[in-house]
Amino acid sequence: MTKEGYDKSELRLTVEGILDRLRVGCPWRDLPKAFGNWNKIYKRFNAWSSRQKIMSIFKRLCTEPDLEWEFIDGSIVKAHQHSSGAAKGQETAIGKSVAGNSTKIHLAVDSFGLPIQFEITGGEVHECKIAPEFFEALPPSKAKIADRGYDSEPLREQVRSRSETPLIPRKKNSLLGNDEIDWHLYKLRHLVENAFARLKHFRSVATRFDKQRT
Repeated sequence: MTKEGYDKSELRLTVEGILDRLRVGCPWRDLPKAFGNWNKIYKRFNAWSSRQKIMSIFKRLCTEPDLEWEFIDGSIVKAHQHSSGAAKGQETAIGKSVAGNSTKIHLAVDSFGLPIQFEITGGEVHECKIAPEFFEALPPSKAKIADRGYDSEPLREQVRSRSETPLIPRKKNSLLGNDEIDWHLYKLRHLVENAFARLKHFRSVATRFDKQRT
């Protein structure tokens, strides 16, 4: 066990308890007793999230990604009524959209469809609003592929300024057309949609139950 972790015998059960709760979406207090005290597991999950320890684990697992192509998309997650009631001033990333109270996951995957970056916002936040900052945080690639929700000339110029190719279709009413799009490569954008499908096997990802963003 490294100094960055906890040298405690119940650590594995704590991690398994967190993963079990994310998988089944149950209230924390309903965790099976086999994982230990539910309140300790809940407090550790909150502490690790707020200190960016879970994010650091995610980053370490992103080893040697295939960055020839990067696929980007956003997906709405409906917020359950239990997600309301966070203390004033806490970051919730819950907003009003056509689906009611919701959260949006902005996700980028590599050429194999493996996640390399994500951002959480309120469900009302349009892709183009967060895209410039989100794209800038991504590692360099040959091409960035996204759907019409990212149709923005400034965003295309931002991608080109990094010597990358933007494969973003223009809206159907655009006068410029889509002659420059490589549609065969664009069809591979299903990789990011497949990643969302796998993530939403976890009920706590498919539906927002937690009050805080972390």
